Amino acid sequence: MLSKKSIIGIDDLSVEEVNKVLIHADSFLEVSKRDVKKVPTLRGKTIANLFFEPSTRTKTSFEIAAKRLSADIINFSAQGSSLEKGESIFDTLKTILAMNVDLVVIRHSDCGAAKLISENINIPVINAGDGKHQHPTQALLDLYTIKKKFDSFKGLKVAIVGDILNSRVARSDIELFKKMGIDVTIVSCPMLLPDSMDYINVEIKDSIDDVIDKVDVLYMLRMQFERQDKKFYPSIREYNKFLSLDINRLKKMKLSSVVMHPGPVNRGIEISEEVMSISGKLAEKLEIENQVTYGVAIRMALLYLILG
Repeated sequence: MLSKKSIIGIDDLSVEEVNKVLIHADSFLEVSKRDVKKVPTLRGKTIANLFFEPSTRTKTSFEIAAKRLSADIINFSAQGSSLEKGESIFDTLKTILAMNVDLVVIRHSDCGAAKLISENINIPVINAGDGKHQHPTQALLDLYTIKKKFDSFKGLKVAIVGDILNSRVARSDIELFKKMGIDVTIVSCPMLLPDSMDYINVEIKDSIDDVIDKVDVLYMLRMQFERQDKKFYPSIREYNKFLSLDINRLKKMKLSSVVMHPGPVNRGIEISEEVMSISGKLAEKLEIENQVTYGVAIRMALLYLILG
C-alpha cells in the first residue's frame, strides 16, 4: 500500500503516496458522516497510542480513527505509568509489544525519538510529533484541508506565520507544501527563526501586513511556550503588532482565502479574541475546526494504507 510502513517524516512519502492518502481520506470522511461511523476494515488489529507528551487533538484523533476502523486501541500516557518508577522507554515498549500490538503511534518531546523506536521494533510506527522535528500527520491533514477548499495546489500561495524555530508543524508543513508545488512564504521575526534558513529555501517576511492581501492560506502557528527556554519577543503587544491576526487584517484578506491554525489557539497572541469569536461571512474563512474533522479522515487513511 505504501512503500514504507513507518511514517516518521514527510520524506517517507512520495508525491504519489501523498495523493493516495488524500484520495482515501475522501472515502473515510464519508464514513465519518454516517449515522454508524464504523467500518470493519481493521477488525482484529491492535494499535498502541504512546504519548509521552500532552495532547488532545492528535491523541483523540488517532483513537477515533482506529475505533472507526474497528481496531482495538491501547492508550498509554507517560503520567502515571511505570516510567515514573524509573522504567526505561524501551522496557515500556517491550511491555506494550508483548500484548501483540500491530502498530505504534508515538509522540515524544525528544527529536528523533520516533525514528529511534522504529529502528528497534519490528512493527510500523507513526510519528505523532517528536520535539521540534516533525509532525507528518498534521502536515497531511493541513494539506487535505487546503485540497478541500481549492481545486488545485498549483499556484497557491501559503504564508506560515509565527514561531518557526520551535515548531515541528512548520517544518513538516513547509516540506510537504513545497513537495506538492505550493508557494510558501515564512512570516516571522529573527528571534523566532532558526540560525540558518538555507535548507528551507523560502521567502521570509517580517510582518503579516506584507502578505495579508496576497496569500490564499494564512497559516498561524501556535506560540510554543513549552519549548522555549527564554523569551523570544519583547512583549505580547510587540508580537501583535507584526505577527498576529486581528479583525482589520482579516478583512484585508482575499475573498477566497482561508485561515488555518494547528491548535490550540493562544487567543490574543496568534489570533485575536474578536476573530476567534466572529460570526457571519468572515467566519467562513476560519478552517480551524475543519482541520480537526479532516484529521480523523487522514489518520484513518494512513492506518488503512499501513495495516489494511
